[in-house]
Amino acid sequence: MTTNPYLPADIAHLNPNEITQGYWDACSRRELAIQRCTACGHFQHPPRQICGTCRGQGLELTPTSGRGSVFTFIVVPHPVHPALQPHLPYNVALVELEDAPGVRIVSNVVDTPPDEIEIGMPVEVVWEEPHPGTVLPRFRRRQASG
Repeated sequence: MTTNPYLPADIAHLNPNEITQGYWDACSRRELAIQRCTACGHFQHPPRQICGTCRGQGLELTPTSGRGSVFTFIVVPHPVHPALQPHLPYNVALVELEDAPGVRIVSNVVDTPPDEIEIGMPVEVVWEEPHPGTVLPRFRRRQASG
């Protein structure tokens, strides 16, 4: 699923490098893949050159379900940039992934009014393409499985 831009499209710019390119390539395929050490199994985000736990250099991107929960969040009432004024208030959330232990991703919770966002709220990834070639992971309240 792709959602409408949560924040202005003109402020979404990626600057990948040789370490982060694989992560952004996975996002462009609508796949949330997190770096994992092949030696000790440690997950880490954002991607780095070496494992933050064992200092190993064998790192791979591992697809995840994109499910998690809101670890913490803030509702921003004032624009930090003039382009954000029409989007107030907006949220910035730290989402803890279920199947990548210890990984938390800074993003936004979309399609949920700010006063309904709660710590611990189950969420799932949705994809936003503010402009061609830029695909961002956002999160929404997890849909009840029936």
